[in-house]
Amino acid sequence: MALSVFTEKPSHAGSPDRAKGRSVLIVDDSPVDRRIAGGVMQKATGLDVLYAGDGEEALVIIERERPSLVVSDLLMPGLDGLMLVQEVRRLFPQIPVILMTAHGSEEVAMQALRAGAANYVPKRSLARDLVSTIRQILAVASTGRKRQRLLGSVLGWSSHFQLENDPDLIDPMIELLQEDLARMELCDETARMRVGIALQEVLTNALYHGNLEVSSQLRQNDERLFHAEVQRRRSQEPYRDRTIHVRVQLDRHSATYIVSDEGPGFDTSRLDRPVEAEELLCMGGRGLLLIRAFMDEVTYNAKGNEVTLVKHGVATS
Repeated sequence: MALSVFTEKPSHAGSPDRAKGRSVLIVDDSPVDRRIAGGVMQKATGLDVLYAGDGEEALVIIERERPSLVVSDLLMPGLDGLMLVQEVRRLFPQIPVILMTAHGSEEVAMQALRAGAANYVPKRSLARDLVSTIRQILAVASTGRKRQRLLGSVLGWSSHFQLENDPDLIDPMIELLQEDLARMELCDETARMRVGIALQEVLTNALYHGNLEVSSQLRQNDERLFHAEVQRRRSQEPYRDRTIHVRVQLDRHSATYIVSDEGPGFDTSRLDRPVEAEELLCMGGRGLLLIRAFMDEVTYNAKGNEVTLVKHGVATS
């Protein structure tokens, strides 16, 4: 991992020139790790980067600055990453938190996600994965909050979408589905964001690995080669004519999403076993864990080309 030259600015003084919500907060008791994450973060987002050395300091800065995103180390003295996630979700539910983990395991990752983290990134793959993770979270979190305030009188909602193999359709699809969730008042903003992340994982999997049959291993080796192969297959038979079906059923009690692709499917028996620690370093392994953690029910058809996700409602008032 290359260490970018980056000067850490003090975060205690207010910055009148910086608009609230246009910054990212890095929380880590290690100055070196803070600078590494800050350098990656600034390159990825173009937002101002704030710093805190522990969870207590982070809460003070969040109260003052209202950053767009918080990236925190998991293990810190005092208020650690898990406790910080819980406090941010309680006090600032609109601000997502990504946890950085030094030692990955499914148990630790699930604990972080269930505490309210939007995602996690192992420190050993920080340079590779933090950028794409940040972009994913910011894209999902930035959906029209003002529009959501106008929604809320519908008692039930059913829809069926047929999507072509175009990655540009995924984000607006998720935004639309999140707006439907807001209409039903099923869950708070944090939960809607987490449903959006789970759907994003499912839809990208249906597109890239289902319809286009591009191996996730290629992405691990070289993301440029992965996307080049995606573009090539989008214009080739039999891949180009395949579509993704998204069926949605919403009411005041639950949201059900059925996503199916027209690919050959996969062996679903591997989904019954725990995710290994090494798999947590891979985008696909983390995606499966996110889906399990963020949705209440996850089932696959026998062929492995259709997944049903269920989120049960939680009162928001």
